[in-house]
Amino acid sequence: MADILFENENHKCVFFEDFTEGEMISANQHLIIHNGKGMLLDPGGHKVYAKLFSALPDHLPPASLEYLFLSHQDPDIVASVNGWLMITDADAYMSAIWRRFVAHFGVDGSVMDRMKEIPDGGMKLDLQGCELQLIPAHFLHSAGNFHVYDPISKVLYTGDLGAAIVNYRFVEDFDAHAAEMIGFHNRYMASKTACQLWAKMVRELDIEIIAPQHGAMFKGKEMCTRFIDWVEVLEPGADAMKDSYKLPA
Repeated sequence: MADILFENENHKCVFFEDFTEGEMISANQHLIIHNGKGMLLDPGGHKVYAKLFSALPDHLPPASLEYLFLSHQDPDIVASVNGWLMITDADAYMSAIWRRFVAHFGVDGSVMDRMKEIPDGGMKLDLQGCELQLIPAHFLHSAGNFHVYDPISKVLYTGDLGAAIVNYRFVEDFDAHAAEMIGFHNRYMASKTACQLWAKMVRELDIEIIAPQHGAMFKGKEMCTRFIDWVEVLEPGADAMKDSYKLPA
């Protein structure tokens, strides 16, 4: 299922909602289109590939994909990357520390030159005249992790940050939703320092929607600010699990 998050004469943001099945963790994919060229974000696993490939032409011919973005190295993010590289001319961008690990997902040697490295400090990518920002989000949760900010739609795509497995599309009751997020974030986000640095950084952006890869999105400045404030005071990872560091009985 697909929906439009933003659209004007030259620019479009498409949301693909959960093509996963069976025991796979549910996940969303996103497509940014500008002047007829596209970036596909976190394209997903092998079983998602065929469904997403079938849905894509309703919005953009696969041949018009210019970029693939991989926020980090997890299989629900990158396992299908070889298929996309083989049937398009797109370049895939990911953290420099994960490129050779992602090759283990069966990336053909003939397309490895299109697996591009993002430096730790992030970078900007020109999508046919739209300057997308790939911004650092290291240890949230991966050691090499990035988010995407689209300055036209004002959508911040946050990968696993903000994830919660729920059956609604947009967050309306933040406090109730926070209860759905906290367990995942305490376990999967690695560092309270990273949370604080990320919050300080993204407050410099003009954000209308925060779109995680799993679950509901945060829409409107007030809701986005509440989420950023919530992230800033998290004490996740080892801080949340210090009582677990005991030898087994």
